[in-house]
Amino acid sequence: MASRLASLLHAELGILTGAGLEALRLRAAVNALFRLYFAERDVLEVETPILSEAGNTEPNIESFTTTFTGHSDAGARTRWMRTSPEYPLKRLLAAGVGDCYELGRVFRNGEAGGRHNPEFTMLEWYRVGWDHLQLIDETIELVQRALALIRRQAEVVSLTYRELFLQGLSLDPFTASDQELQAPLSTQLIDGRGLTRDDWLDLLITHLLQPDFPVDRITVVRDWPASQSALARIRPGDPPLAERFELYLGHHELANGYHELTDAHEQRQRFHRDLVVREARIVSLPPLDERMLSALSGGMPACTGVALGVDRLLMAMLDTDQIADVLAFAFNEA
Repeated sequence: MASRLASLLHAELGILTGAGLEALRLRAAVNALFRLYFAERDVLEVETPILSEAGNTEPNIESFTTTFTGHSDAGARTRWMRTSPEYPLKRLLAAGVGDCYELGRVFRNGEAGGRHNPEFTMLEWYRVGWDHLQLIDETIELVQRALALIRRQAEVVSLTYRELFLQGLSLDPFTASDQELQAPLSTQLIDGRGLTRDDWLDLLITHLLQPDFPVDRITVVRDWPASQSALARIRPGDPPLAERFELYLGHHELANGYHELTDAHEQRQRFHRDLVVREARIVSLPPLDERMLSALSGGMPACTGVALGVDRLLMAMLDTDQIADVLAFAFNEA
């Protein structure tokens, strides 16, 4: 009987052998590292709702929804599963909680494959009174500490968005024509119908630049086009630039950070621009997060925030391009 039970457990928990067990242990160590790191710096861990009356308007992100079947005065029946904890964390910041972070699961519909799982783990944190350059330094430090768990260290290269394109493609992303941006991708199988200039810029990064980032290098790209500002402040100039950064370990994109926009009126306009794009693409039109916008109106402190994909970090640490290698059970096994 004991032998049969052991065989059944081995079949169900086969992932807990070899690299699978290594990945689960490393995940636990990385999570413990995060919590210790922030506890030492008096950054408060919080938990925020997974289900919301509002959704994410970002055109390239699709949310899961579910239906609440309880009494009608409990709120909206359609609930949107969070794609990040950003909006409720900003409500806490506006309420005066101070530096805070959340480590938890987030959900994105339609994203399943080698590098994507519809549910994944995100670490998101905010620093009051910091700018994005200070947050870059802290994000690098945190990734280096994670690498130290496996006795690795990475060199750091920090460059602007413009420098990335000039060095890698001899193109100026701000002045090159659309045809010049599309030319390097002519050998790729890309359906260009409906793609915007920003879409082509993203494709140049994901298809031609990012794959060549060295394995043992942290690459930080800052000062993005204002048209790709999302929830970041825009710094006036010629051209105006979004105070945003992305951090990569090897060719894995790990983190996306902003010097946060605190202007509720501007944020509402950006949400509506997103909805126009979503409507043109015939995808869902989530309701705006009025509670978050109200919190901005009430006065969110100047701050920076960054979201880091924990699964991507583990993939980079274990040198794999398969997200299933760092999960107890992938989507097709859940």
